[in-house]
Amino acid sequence: MQRSTSLFFASLVMLFSAAFSAPTFANDNAYSEAVTNFKKASETRDFFNSAYGYAIFPTVAKGGIGIGAAYGNGRVYQGGTHMGDSSLTQLSIGFQLGGQAYSEIIFFKDAKAYNEFTSGSFEFSAQASAVAINLGANAQVGTTGNSAGAGQAGSNHNAAAAYINGMAIFTAAKGGLMFEAALAGQSFTFDAK
Repeated sequence: MQRSTSLFFASLVMLFSAAFSAPTFANDNAYSEAVTNFKKASETRDFFNSAYGYAIFPTVAKGGIGIGAAYGNGRVYQGGTHMGDSSLTQLSIGFQLGGQAYSEIIFFKDAKAYNEFTSGSFEFSAQASAVAINLGANAQVGTTGNSAGAGQAGSNHNAAAAYINGMAIFTAAKGGLMFEAALAGQSFTFDAK
């Protein structure tokens, strides 16, 4: 019994270490590539043309065994101008097993939503949901806890999204496999440039 408990905690520490490791710290090319990929997706193209601004997280690393965590660094843009940096953290409790990396973009419909997100510390409410989209032939549909919905990658129908409380959220899996039915909430910080 003690050996299995030790193995469990060792595995948990390993997953948390992976979730908070260096690959989550993106360079300039990673931001450009993530924006380019989301601009190519039919589900998000119109949002770039009409949104007041957006936050982009090129790589969010997520892992868990019963208790999970996710972390990623991002940038916030308004009118195409880099306005500051953001970090995403997420803790979750519930049935979950595995690890995953994904990209996330949050569009702000107007100045009110942008100002709310950039107030310094922001957390999504329970009704926030994301649309999981497929950005390439090898991509997999992913979910991000309470802030996730089902995409329709691989079908003839585009995943539908709309602004909820002035924000529209999209995720695209980059790799890994995560099984989960967890209660989770994403929190964000913002530091002006």
